[in-house]
Amino acid sequence: MQLRRTGPVALALVLCLPALADAQFSVTGRGATLTVGGMVQPQYTLSSPDAADDDFQIRRLRLRAEISVNDFLGGRVLTEFGGGQGRILDGYVQMDFSEGFVASFGQFKRAFDLFELPSPVDLPEIERDGGIEGFSPCPVVGSICSHSRLTEALSYAGRDIGVRVAGTSGSLSYMATLTNGPGLNSSDENDRKSASARATLAVNDNVRVSGQLALHDYVAPDGNANALAFGGDVEVGTWRDGLHVRGSVVAGDNWRDLSGASFDPAMFLTFQGIVTYYVPVDGARLVGVEPLGRLSYGDPNTDVDDDGGILFTPGVMFYVSGRNRIGANLDIYSPQTGDKEFSLKLETTLYY
Repeated sequence: MQLRRTGPVALALVLCLPALADAQFSVTGRGATLTVGGMVQPQYTLSSPDAADDDFQIRRLRLRAEISVNDFLGGRVLTEFGGGQGRILDGYVQMDFSEGFVASFGQFKRAFDLFELPSPVDLPEIERDGGIEGFSPCPVVGSICSHSRLTEALSYAGRDIGVRVAGTSGSLSYMATLTNGPGLNSSDENDRKSASARATLAVNDNVRVSGQLALHDYVAPDGNANALAFGGDVEVGTWRDGLHVRGSVVAGDNWRDLSGASFDPAMFLTFQGIVTYYVPVDGARLVGVEPLGRLSYGDPNTDVDDDGGILFTPGVMFYVSGRNRIGANLDIYSPQTGDKEFSLKLETTLYY
């Protein structure tokens, strides 16, 4: 077992921050208001592969600053320390022209994936991709063939640098991004850009249906090329309020697999569903309990038999206050070829 290098820093912050767990800290100066917050997520993982170690780690330590100059101009800076390294996650300037048109410039999440866009402080699944240490049966993309692993590894979801526009008009909302393509904290590798767009229809107060499209540029052996991905999703309910269902289907070009003729990318297919039910608790130490179930299927190449797999995750979250919680997930992955493996993950969240 090991505590990664960020451990002492994280522990010091945890000891200093309990009083701020339910409130953010704001200061005003130089014509702007700065609101500071963040989170700490210590984690313990026990995985079945022989190559895996049972491991304590600081999975995430995030510091967030929201900047507001006025009703028109603002921005955000989000840094993360975890896994022995520090990095910038968000860093952008935002201009609110109207409710129907908000423009941002900098680094942020691409406009694509239902399971990628929310913050990890809301997610009941401890790891989006359900990865299992020491186990990597998914061809080309590595790790396991889960929904989030495929969309992230193929750069359709996740953070990138560029321009984002978003807005809402009645029951319709949209988001579109134009970015470099290589991803987090990376300069462009060619003279092309990647584009993503997502539109959502609120059917009623409880049901939302969305469609998404992405065009990712990449460098192929025979020059620059573009890969296409598309999908749809549905969400019923919302966070920490009874029944919450999220489901998504995504397909497109697996540009990391260019084994076809003329370097044509393979076609991938993935779908995922997550169901939770939040039960309020009138207790001195708990305010809610939320069991969850996840089923995720991924096929990295639809022309090849038995190269995908199924991820099943039962779990539970115990809420102490707001987003402060303690949870457990058991990620069980069954590849279409080979033996299944599992990973037990325990995590606590201090949100401040």
